[in-house]
Amino acid sequence: MKLYHGTNIDFGDILLSCCRPNKDFGQGFYLTDIRSQAEAMAVRRCEFEESGVPIVQEYEFDESMLCGGVFDVLKFEGVSAEWAEFILKNRMAKGQRMHNHDIVVGPVADDGVVFQLNLYMQHLITIETLVKELTYRQLNNQYFFGTERAIQQLRRV
Repeated sequence: MKLYHGTNIDFGDILLSCCRPNKDFGQGFYLTDIRSQAEAMAVRRCEFEESGVPIVQEYEFDESMLCGGVFDVLKFEGVSAEWAEFILKNRMAKGQRMHNHDIVVGPVADDGVVFQLNLYMQHLITIETLVKELTYRQLNNQYFFGTERAIQQLRRV
């Protein structure tokens, strides 16, 4: 399968230590299977960093690795209480690694999701309400590669 990474600076080697912590699935390398999503992320990264140019890196990945038992893979099929709690745990981790999964696949927590997560964290809505509100959103999947072993499975095209 083809996966895409949007960035503002082209690079060759993927260095997990350079990846930002406290993201949806923790500190790791994030990709999508939707090119336009990666393009939008590249533009966003340029705006956020106020430097660089939008770049989309393309990778090949053997999708059979997601279910062969070779890697520790966590896959969220959609919005759920477990997904929301997993994201909250990782976003509030203060730089700590909160899990040992090689690869995590699941919906992207966009700005609308973050707003709902904040309501939940402030105890203004229940986890059930959070999941109900997020169920109606069209969320694209993201692919998290969190270990060197997993990163080695990506082949830049």
